[in-house]
Amino acid sequence: MYNKLNKKEDNMENKLKQIREESGMSQEELARKSTVSRTTISELENGKTDVITNVTLEKIANALNKKVTDIFFQD
Repeated sequence: MYNKLNKKEDNMENKLKQIREESGMSQEELARKSTVSRTTISELENGKTDVITNVTLEKIANALNKKVTDIFFQD
């Protein structure tokens, strides 16, 4: 299943970079821990992609010890 993420233009940007940095991880470290490519992580942080699989979101969230909704979706 794919999710359409909220775009930056909508003032609903995700908090991936902020949470990753607060966790003291580089993109490379998060990529290794989550088994998601560094390119995908960079694209998510920079708003260059807005469609991603549930599995990828879960892997990133688990690597950061967060819920998917805490990182990628806002009320």
